[in-house]
Amino acid sequence: MTDTPGWAPPSSSEQPGEEGRPPAAAPATVPGQSSPHASTPPAWGGGYGGPPPGGPQPWGGAPGGQPWGGQPWGWPQSPKPGVIPLRPLGVGEILDGAVSTVRRHWRTTLGISLGLAALQQTIIVLVQWQSYKNPDSVLPAVATLVSVPLALLIGVVATALLTMVVSRAILGRPVTIGEAWRDARPRLLQLLGLTLLNALIMLGIVLLAAAPLIGYLVATSPDPNPGLVVLLVLVAIAGIAAAFWVAIQLGLAAPALMLEKQGVRAAFSRSRRLVRGSWWRVFGISALAWILVVVVAGIIQAPFSIAGMVMAGDELFGDSAAAGFDPGLPPAALVVIALGGLISGTLTIPASAAINVLIYVDQRIRREALDIELTRAAGLAEPGPAGPADGDPAAARL
Repeated sequence: MTDTPGWAPPSSSEQPGEEGRPPAAAPATVPGQSSPHASTPPAWGGGYGGPPPGGPQPWGGAPGGQPWGGQPWGWPQSPKPGVIPLRPLGVGEILDGAVSTVRRHWRTTLGISLGLAALQQTIIVLVQWQSYKNPDSVLPAVATLVSVPLALLIGVVATALLTMVVSRAILGRPVTIGEAWRDARPRLLQLLGLTLLNALIMLGIVLLAAAPLIGYLVATSPDPNPGLVVLLVLVAIAGIAAAFWVAIQLGLAAPALMLEKQGVRAAFSRSRRLVRGSWWRVFGISALAWILVVVVAGIIQAPFSIAGMVMAGDELFGDSAAAGFDPGLPPAALVVIALGGLISGTLTIPASAAINVLIYVDQRIRREALDIELTRAAGLAEPGPAGPADGDPAAARL
């Protein structure tokens, strides 16, 4: 969303934490030209701009004595022009926002993911089919090598397009595939470079930690010292843990690059600042999202994989390759398994991308009061000083 106010990074390099969020009545700390406010004040509970329906009511009361919007302390509801309320988010709200994005903008989100998943599965099936016809060729190894860069490239395109879709969905604005492509296209090469560099950083950390173990085993084979091997294994495990730590630190670089139009180095630095002090929270949400995506994908793919194995019959058990994903499977079984991958990819790719963008938005809301700028950009009145994001410290936390 290149023309939406509020995505530009703040002028200062260090941002306040959750406790340092400015009052809602103060000017927004995020620069950017605000959208004009609506000429008619929004309804009570939708934008804090007018009296409650039915005339003035006691603070926190609606006709009949019920609290407005169900807020426990009588606060009005946070504005919600799109898929998330514009305030610090809980884990459930981030997950719900991702699902709501797919549901409300299903033509765009599922259209993007369907096209990318179809391309990926088609290439995989063609390579595996050739492996079936030529079992003595090197195509199985080629298929394995091709799948990695192919998945990386498809992930880059999906991230770029779906980031633009989610950024507009937050403000309740529709977006077509063509509009998402037009907004994302200028940043695709930079996003590809960022993704490759990120992968190389993770791989380099792991290899650096595992190199002593590999070198020692090669040098002392076949009689290494067991105690030293255990020590070097612990070093390798520590390297893997360090790679995970860095991965979370840099996990918000992609939305920062796409939405703030930053360079690769600036996007990495931006991600580290947004994650600082919230590593465990970002890690927990990301891990939970990954588990849910894997479980959903497995549930969808399971019946297709079983059907493919049944169709393969004796050919499956007569081959030494991995069961269910054997490059020597007959074409009909390959197509059935690929169909399961197509359906699962179509449904899970947009949800994964949306969750990452919403984590980024939540971190900016907590650190930079981005909710105020987004409220303006949506054409709503700003929340009052007694809103839940400012009146109750617990409302800004999980």
